[in-house]
Amino acid sequence: MHLPTKRFSIILLVITGLLAIPLVAMQFTSEVNWSLSDFAIAGFLLFGTGITCEFSLQNIRKTTHRLVVCGGLLLLLCLIWLELAVGLFGSPISGS
Repeated sequence: MHLPTKRFSIILLVITGLLAIPLVAMQFTSEVNWSLSDFAIAGFLLFGTGITCEFSLQNIRKTTHRLVVCGGLLLLLCLIWLELAVGLFGSPISGS
């Protein structure tokens, strides 16, 4: 079993901070209205992407391959996030 690296701890702190933004915003405005499932889905997507990027950074040796894999993961995260938020492609997961 591997102990968490410093980079892994930073990833978790950044993701937790990102999830705290809508939580704090909900206290001050009614325009941000996230449910528990919204936080769960966002947390799953962000933590999953962060853990997968960390895993690929630990196991891939060439820098260019690392950049391609992490860039692809971030692009996939953005596409899924956009689909869930506004139904960019009109798929069934967007609710349309």
